[in-house]
Amino acid sequence: MPTLLKKIETDYLSAYKARRETEVAVLRMLKTALKNMQVDLGREPGDAEVLDAVMRQVKQRKESIEQFRAAARHDLADREQAELEVLRTYLPEPLTPEETAALVDAVVADLGATGLGDMGRVMGAITASHKGRVDGKALAALVRARLGA
Repeated sequence: MPTLLKKIETDYLSAYKARRETEVAVLRMLKTALKNMQVDLGREPGDAEVLDAVMRQVKQRKESIEQFRAAARHDLADREQAELEVLRTYLPEPLTPEETAALVDAVVADLGATGLGDMGRVMGAITASHKGRVDGKALAALVRARLGA
């Protein structure tokens, strides 16, 4: 099975040859971020590190979309949304809201979490075991509701 880095390289070449401009632009930015990471690490990044870079790019796009929509710049928000869709293809399958709720309940029970003071432990355990599969904001809201009750 090819690594995530190799998949991005292959997809970039395919998008370039097919002249899919949005995909080329997104993958070019991602490849640049990964090349910088490789220089910093002194080695080729592994799948977990590549996934972290993709997640950072996804988070940036989500924040940009919120800001552009708040400023009524729907043209820019739509462009960011298209870029976000390209990046999401490199993330693992997200958990459904029901799966996320069940996971929160299970982790809270496993850790014996009783109040909001335990929120960091619960969030850390879930994000570590399900990297890239849960939305941080939605997870925080679920954990807060579960521990605050």
